[in-house]
Amino acid sequence: MSQRPYTVMLIVPTGIGAAIGGYAGDALPVARAIAQVADTLITHPNVLNGAHLYWPLTNTYYVEGYGLDQVAAGRWGLRPVHQNRVGLVLDQAIEPELKLRHLQAADAARATLGLDLTDYVVTDAGLGVELQTASSGAAWGTIQNPDSLLRAVERLITHGQADAIAVVARFPDNLGGKALQQYRQGQGVDPLAGAEAVISHLVVRTFQLPCAHAPALSPLPLDSTLSPRSAAEELGYTFLPSVLAGLSQAPQFVTQAPAQASDLWAEQIDAVVIPATACGGGAVMSLSQTGARIIAVADNKTTMQVSADALGMNALQVNSYLEAIGVLVTHRAGISSAALHPTLPSLNRGNAI
Repeated sequence: MSQRPYTVMLIVPTGIGAAIGGYAGDALPVARAIAQVADTLITHPNVLNGAHLYWPLTNTYYVEGYGLDQVAAGRWGLRPVHQNRVGLVLDQAIEPELKLRHLQAADAARATLGLDLTDYVVTDAGLGVELQTASSGAAWGTIQNPDSLLRAVERLITHGQADAIAVVARFPDNLGGKALQQYRQGQGVDPLAGAEAVISHLVVRTFQLPCAHAPALSPLPLDSTLSPRSAAEELGYTFLPSVLAGLSQAPQFVTQAPAQASDLWAEQIDAVVIPATACGGGAVMSLSQTGARIIAVADNKTTMQVSADALGMNALQVNSYLEAIGVLVTHRAGISSAALHPTLPSLNRGNAI
């Protein structure tokens, strides 16, 4: 007897200092492992992006966070593609030498990986990225000229026939900042992540196309005590390669009929894996109302304190991603995980039955 494909969503929310996945693509090993268990894995750019480092996962959907929320809520579906034509937006505020470094990275992706890129567009005004930190320690941010970004994206879609959008915005340099130093030591919150999410959310919400962001920054001085979890971002002058690779085959959003047989919708998601203290996001809240199995991972600590229990959400808490993968294996096989424990209590008579 054949079973329907098994689909898992992996979420590590951005900018909340997740112990795994809060740094430079350091949740990618988790994604690679879950992709061996699932027929389809749905996850988001900051899980898969490691600056110059990435990994091709043929059964994995690269979905921006706002789009992920819309899919989980059942408003949008996902349609797989063979190849996207990626449009590149560069912030006018990027200095000439740093701009050239990013263009060389884009050309390298074309020549070495065979990616299809449109001609690039420079925004008609500097985007004016500002970074902020919430009282919880979570990172967020704003852009002063969002209309300039949207005009640039519209040009790429209308004149360049872009199917997906990569944005490179100039971010503030803060070489002596405490948050940055903690991040480089693998101890703090990514100070860029919240503002990055604002940029990509705006594009996806407005145009319903795949989008991801790579910040433009001056190179940092060498640090011999750098954490391995942060090291991927210090291999070069740009974070763009993993963004372009991910967008090249990111699924398109389905926002209206007609549907196709290959489209994936919320009711097909079998399980969602999330840090145990970060269960309050839109995607998890939506999937908690479906038949999806929610697996909360305790040792992926974050700055948040929003547990499944606090929300009255039915979730299975596990200690680690290794344990979560074991739960996924049993769930996919149709085996009660209780049967794998050395003791199995007898059935009780239910009062409500």
